[in-house]
Amino acid sequence: MNNLRNIDIKRFDYELPFDRIPQYPVSERDASKLLLSNKGNLSEHVFSELTDLLPPTNLLVFNESKVIRARLLFKKQSGAKIEIFCLEPHEPADYYQNFQSDSVCRWRCLVGNSKRWKSDILDYEFVQNIRVSAERIERCDTYDIIEFRWADPTFSFADILEKAGNIPIPPYLNRDSEESDTDRYQTIYSKALGSVAAPTAGLHFTQTVLQKLKSNGTNFQFISLHVGAGTFKPVSSDSISEHRMHKEHFTVKLETIEALVKHCGQVVAVGTTTVRTLESLFYIGSKLLDGNTQTAFDIEQWLPYKLDNEYTSEQCLNAILAYMRSNSLQQLQASTSIMILPGYEFRIVNKLITNFHQPKSTLLLLVAAFVGEATQKEIYSFALENNFRFLSYGDSSLLIP
Repeated sequence: MNNLRNIDIKRFDYELPFDRIPQYPVSERDASKLLLSNKGNLSEHVFSELTDLLPPTNLLVFNESKVIRARLLFKKQSGAKIEIFCLEPHEPADYYQNFQSDSVCRWRCLVGNSKRWKSDILDYEFVQNIRVSAERIERCDTYDIIEFRWADPTFSFADILEKAGNIPIPPYLNRDSEESDTDRYQTIYSKALGSVAAPTAGLHFTQTVLQKLKSNGTNFQFISLHVGAGTFKPVSSDSISEHRMHKEHFTVKLETIEALVKHCGQVVAVGTTTVRTLESLFYIGSKLLDGNTQTAFDIEQWLPYKLDNEYTSEQCLNAILAYMRSNSLQQLQASTSIMILPGYEFRIVNKLITNFHQPKSTLLLLVAAFVGEATQKEIYSFALENNFRFLSYGDSSLLIP
């Protein structure tokens, strides 16, 4: 445990040329490049060839969370612009209830140009009939709590974001969001509103690819983990032990747990957010088996390195099934801050589809944990040498350890 927590983040630094970070995606989603790492053997493909690279008995698990138009740009009478970036609901804390609010709600937010916003209430008419006020209720270490109010109850807060907000593309794209991002910074299967960053591994899938996989006998399931802004946060400390992981909320359906039990050893996670969700299920099940029902559904970042038991994945998944059935639950809601480092033992996920991640990031650590640190370095060297595109609008990889 201590050896893992003392990992030097400098080991996971590499030089990423600016021209390898595309500002826009390729014209066709499935025309992006795909790097295959099959037990360390590397080869280059096109994403549309995915069906040829995966056995038909696999279970693909996708994150169906949908990116919200989380950036609201208020204009003061003085002309100053105040950007409010909605991170996650504060009150009501439930995403669905918050989005359905028809007059007032509170969010945890980042505020741009904050020095120009003193104690006054911002009031701005974004488009005709949508006038919204914003009041800063509380300042915290990493976010502000903002209360939004509007007079017209025919608009929900989800309507307001959809009509008045902007898509929060990543800061490293170094440009303002455009109308094309409304479609392309969103997976084609997204439906559960809540993310402020796209689960980018899924951006490459098209209906054609999905249909080919389905025709080949591949099984699909969907989870929902709402991606937070913390996904862009690099590790700034020298030792990983000082890095605080962000908490993210997820939902998993009963039928998905059942499918995972049937496909143990054949689970393909589409994206690191799906990995975090699926691996967290093991620790939820482990807590349930230990009788810790009060804390079972909030997985803290170091828990995987503290537990000392010999439960199998099947036992943990079946424990969740038993809990859900006894409580008549069709879906499980939980949260996770899980940190996956080299040395971590993967319990649920067997293969991974993921993009290429930033230097010194927790996502890069996850990849190194999945394939091994030496293989991770070989993969990234191969990608750089063969003109792969990196980060959100970049290319992807299929990793088979």
